Amino acid sequence: MPSVRDNATYFCRSFMDRHGAAVLHFAKVAAVLLACALALEVFLFNMNFYLTAGLEPRDVTRECGLPENDIGQLMLTEANHAVVLQGLDQAVENVWLDFDGEQPAQLLECKVSFTDEAHKTFFDTTEYTRGVPIVDVSTVSDKSEYLNLNASGRVQALEIELVGDEVRYPVLLDKVVLNANRPFDFNKTRFGVALGILCLVYAFRPRSAIYRWPLRVRPRLTKAIIIGAFVVECLVMTSYLFFGSNLVGVATSSYNYGSWDGVSMANTFEVGGENAQQYAELAKSFTRGQLHLEEEPPEWLKAMDDPYDKGARDEAQKETGEDYLFDVAYHDGKYYVYFGVVPVFLFYLPFYLATGANFPTALGVLASVLAFAGGCTALLDRFARHHFKRVSLGLFLLLQIPLVACSGVLYLLKFPTFYSLPIALGLAFSVWGLYLWMVGRSAAHPCRWYAAGSLCMALVAGCRPQLLVLSCVAFPLFWRRYITEKRLFTGTGAREFACLVAPYAAVALAIMGYNAARFGSPTDFGASYNLTVNDMTRRGFNLGRILPALFAYFLQPPSVTGVFPFVQPAPFDTTYLGQTIKEATFGGIFACLPVLWILAASRRILALRVSERATHTTAGVVVALVAGGIVVALADAQMAGILERYFADFSFMFLAAAVLLLFVANERLAPGTPTASLFQNALLAVVALSVVYVVLVCFVPEVGWYSDIYDWAYQNIIEAVQFWT
Repeated sequence: MPSVRDNATYFCRSFMDRHGAAVLHFAKVAAVLLACALALEVFLFNMNFYLTAGLEPRDVTRECGLPENDIGQLMLTEANHAVVLQGLDQAVENVWLDFDGEQPAQLLECKVSFTDEAHKTFFDTTEYTRGVPIVDVSTVSDKSEYLNLNASGRVQALEIELVGDEVRYPVLLDKVVLNANRPFDFNKTRFGVALGILCLVYAFRPRSAIYRWPLRVRPRLTKAIIIGAFVVECLVMTSYLFFGSNLVGVATSSYNYGSWDGVSMANTFEVGGENAQQYAELAKSFTRGQLHLEEEPPEWLKAMDDPYDKGARDEAQKETGEDYLFDVAYHDGKYYVYFGVVPVFLFYLPFYLATGANFPTALGVLASVLAFAGGCTALLDRFARHHFKRVSLGLFLLLQIPLVACSGVLYLLKFPTFYSLPIALGLAFSVWGLYLWMVGRSAAHPCRWYAAGSLCMALVAGCRPQLLVLSCVAFPLFWRRYITEKRLFTGTGAREFACLVAPYAAVALAIMGYNAARFGSPTDFGASYNLTVNDMTRRGFNLGRILPALFAYFLQPPSVTGVFPFVQPAPFDTTYLGQTIKEATFGGIFACLPVLWILAASRRILALRVSERATHTTAGVVVALVAGGIVVALADAQMAGILERYFADFSFMFLAAAVLLLFVANERLAPGTPTASLFQNALLAVVALSVVYVVLVCFVPEVGWYSDIYDWAYQNIIEAVQFWT
């Protein structure tokens, strides 16, 4: 009887006999990619190590004119907060400010001034020139402590002054060195990112084999690769969420350790302020048999004639000194949660009953986003394998990545708060509902698929009601079968149709009963009672809001700079003479996501599909998606305003329509022809631009994010990317 070792040996030999050439090729490619990433990290990303290796350092610590503490460290104080060097008379390539790493971490703004052979006095920004920019230096980021100077000839005087009103003095300096030799720094994260980018470039290069593997011809291999790619996406998104630790609400001995209880392997804690706990507080209220929050509003709020006027609320709060909950629904002397209630039943209530603690909202956002990504992948796979003949693995992955990444969910992970959770969960339910419907359309016994899909779609009403617009896709999907072919009027068809409709009816009855019990009306979700920045009870509908919203959501070009992350909030101006609710946004989807430009050719592409098929299902789905996206964007602008997280409400609809159009266009292209090559290369370019844009937005500094709370640590990311500074 052969041993385990014999069996393993036999398996390896037989596997290598069949796939040896492929394994050898893969090993060679992996070695080359690894070597390239290593070369980039060692030589290019560490270029300053080689450029400064021949410099002769000059220690000027004792020439700075700063007071010293008991152990000889220089002290920058509120009264004396500048390093001043006179009479240098030498070339200065860089300055090393060696801050004490044991002092409290902070990000310092340094104003650098110098005189050289072209400037006898310090120079600054004028009408026609730009002076030396303010430099950010982190006391815990070694690379940021090196300031490269670009002087004209020999430097005579040099001054480095701490500016800004938030510096915590004293700031301790161990030494100041001119023309320092930059140390070699092997950044493992940067190396990993570079290797990942190189792998993507190689995998999606124009002549890659993945463009020659049709999904239908090689189903097992392609499914395995798709699942692997999905797992990698999940790991990347999970890593990004946990990177923004200030919003996660989970602590261990090595993560958010300042909030660790010192006993548990992991414990939860509250983040985001008091009003951010309203989902958790609602779960507690449910256990007590009540629908309103436990906290009582202050008496001054109950006594107000118009409690929804923010200006009046702020004045009353100042006079009394009593706080109130912000962004909750206030009705009949009680606080309510107007956000969709489904997340409470899915996450918060079970977690509270099991642990007695508040569920970490960020984990709910992550679970919802990952479920959305899985649903997108399954839905796309269903369309590609069952409704199109020529979709290759390369085309599938090339479209799956922007369908997930560009849909706005990465921004929800950037701010994984209770604002983001209902949107992410609504999207997850929507894509899985569509997938289950698609499976049911080709199943011999579709009732259970229809019921499950409709339940998912109906639950969207308890998450993000705007996303119910996606239910309109049911019309092109089922119209021909149940209306045109009159299947609805048969016994079997009636049962199937009932399975489609019944979950909507059940969920609608539950939500309407919940609304009626809280606000006295089955159709009142409570959004108009929100204690927010404007009076929602009088917001109404105004045509003047439409054009600014159309521009900001769809057409505004991105605002870019030459400094990481290269994208910045887009400017906003309007002629609408009223209150506009507006947070930072970064450009309209049609200007910033080139992959959507295919929508401009919708009519021509759909005409090709209609000419080949007796049914118009695909055309109907595309029209429903585009129309739904426009409706949701305008509804958001009218009801709430122009906010970056609202892009997730409608971006998926346009992206899904674009993907279907690209599938249709691909069907008309014969593989290997110049037209097919042009199509593939153009698609690769627009997808790359779209994905790069959304990734950069993920790292734009914003209030409340990692860059704001841990600005001194965020500087490490900037230094890793801007390796040339």
